[in-house]
Amino acid sequence: MKLISEFNDIHVSNMITEAKDSKVKTYAIEGIFAQSNQKNRNGRIYEDRILRPVIEAYNQNQVTKGRAVGELNHPAGPTINLDKVSHRITELNWDGDNVVGKAQILDTPMGKIVKNLMDGGVQLGVSTRGMGTLESRNGSMYVKDDFHLATIDIVQDPSAPDAFVNGIMEGVEFFFDESSGIFKQTVPLRERMRKMSTREISEQQTKLFKDFLNELKRR
Repeated sequence: MKLISEFNDIHVSNMITEAKDSKVKTYAIEGIFAQSNQKNRNGRIYEDRILRPVIEAYNQNQVTKGRAVGELNHPAGPTINLDKVSHRITELNWDGDNVVGKAQILDTPMGKIVKNLMDGGVQLGVSTRGMGTLESRNGSMYVKDDFHLATIDIVQDPSAPDAFVNGIMEGVEFFFDESSGIFKQTVPLRERMRKMSTREISEQQTKLFKDFLNELKRR
């Protein structure tokens, strides 16, 4: 499985409110966080039958339990890094084919950066971060039913969105480790073999050959 990222800034709005009886400001963003049944800017399509149950599961397991947090900028993997958390996703609701969301900006180190950017009038965007595989159909890339939503991060539109997504977010393979319950990065076969002795390679040649075939299948 690979990391799949979808950037959106067109339909996301900054919200800064100040209580009448104090100078405390509340910061949040809201807008369309994801869409189904249409080709996005990265040329991918999430069918409703794929995306809807994923959003429902994320709502049930993360949002409603106060665990749906995201980071400022994308890390190089699917794991949530608590030291980089900037916001908590408080709402995800369907409106036709759109997933309309709202996120509260937290008073964490990364959240404070987001607040300063918002005070400066910077238009921020959101980007879903998930794991899954793709298949080509009728000239478009469809996200398959193994898609897993990790979180929704706050990002700023990179100068080359397609290069950012394809070059960084999708350049690394991951697998789900059932024993730990988390996604782990797959170490490329060539890199693994560089660290092995001739004897180890000889002893594990059957397994290495199978791993090689599996890598070919994933490409």
